[in-house]
Amino acid sequence: MARFVLTRRSPLTAEACWDRLTDWPRHGDRVPFTTVRADHGSGRQVGDTILARTRVGPLAFDDPMEIVDLVAPGPGRDGSCRLEKRGRVVRGWAELTVRRLHPEGGTEVTWTEQISIACFPRAVDPVVACSGRAVFGRVLSHLLS
Repeated sequence: MARFVLTRRSPLTAEACWDRLTDWPRHGDRVPFTTVRADHGSGRQVGDTILARTRVGPLAFDDPMEIVDLVAPGPGRDGSCRLEKRGRVVRGWAELTVRRLHPEGGTEVTWTEQISIACFPRAVDPVVACSGRAVFGRVLSHLLS
């Protein structure tokens, strides 16, 4: 499985960062040929599912994800959301965390993902990780801007 970690700092509050990170349709704004939506539920509770659909012409695949752990940031509490990827093409997990920075203020956001893509041998994991850092780095920067 390919693994990558992205970290960004933002002057936004933890709550504002959280709202942007869990605005699932905005994730698709920077992933080519992909739309993202809450498929079951609001996308803000354990058990809800998120669906990323990628389509290029007649070729398409779904990346269904289930929220298996979710703690919104609150007073004295950081936020985290763990998604399990349950598709036939993309498997693995992603974890988004929001941490308040004290005493300087602002927030640190970390996106950690471990994925495997069907039919891709492990030998290409470094390429998958590099691609993930590039694509999801753009997504994260977009969400926090």
